[in-house]
Amino acid sequence: MGNSIEISTKAPAGMSQEEWKARQELACAYRLFDHLGWTLMIFNHITLRVPGEEGRFLINPFGLMYDEITASNLVKIDVEGNILDDSEYPINKAGFVIHSAVHLSRPDAHAVMHNHTVEGVAVGAQEEGLLPLSMGAIGLHGHVAYHDFEGISLELGERERLVNNLGDKNVMFLRNHGLLTCGRTLADAFAHMRTVQLACEMQIAAMSGGSRLHLPNKDVMDRMHRQQVQVAESVGAAHGRNARSDGGTAQLVWEAMTRRMIRKAPGFLE
Repeated sequence: MGNSIEISTKAPAGMSQEEWKARQELACAYRLFDHLGWTLMIFNHITLRVPGEEGRFLINPFGLMYDEITASNLVKIDVEGNILDDSEYPINKAGFVIHSAVHLSRPDAHAVMHNHTVEGVAVGAQEEGLLPLSMGAIGLHGHVAYHDFEGISLELGERERLVNNLGDKNVMFLRNHGLLTCGRTLADAFAHMRTVQLACEMQIAAMSGGSRLHLPNKDVMDRMHRQQVQVAESVGAAHGRNARSDGGTAQLVWEAMTRRMIRKAPGFLE
């Protein structure tokens, strides 16, 4: 397991092998969201840059459930929302507005994920937002952005405000709306989403007990951040990897979940 799992087969005619592999990985992400229950029927999006094609990315066809997404039915679009392939499906404009804003403003954000989980919306609707109540939340403390609700994201003018709120962070609460994460890879974006989603679930559970909440002090939270870096580096070294360049722990988790989805529903690879 020293190298990334290889899920790619020969690309269709007229498509680069790099794009085909990206499509398979993105289709896997959609199936994984469905597996984990992070979906809202045909809505929400996960997007990924097309390797070697500046200003182009892949998005889900509007109208399909996540468990219907395959490598071949993903839609290629540009940052203006123009469909660049012969897809028979349209795209959801709201998804284009949000995701194109992040892709345009963050060259490092090759993957962007957005969902409307009950717990994510609930915590985003709380005035104090995410509290440091669990290990995951403590690890995210100081690294989370917030964007106020402006209605359905149909206006291009919202993009500037959204990216200003996001800044250089990889996790953002869209207030009264949902969760957004981004990363250099799908593995990174997924790791952020899994962490913040679990933190939200734990926060709602802790608050539902009605007792006073215990919060760790700042020294402990600072130590936690240092420990996260140390763990990522040690895991990367143990597997012959650089935690910053090829994912470290996040990549290992992603590969394990990819194997699970291939066992469960390999049809997404086509």
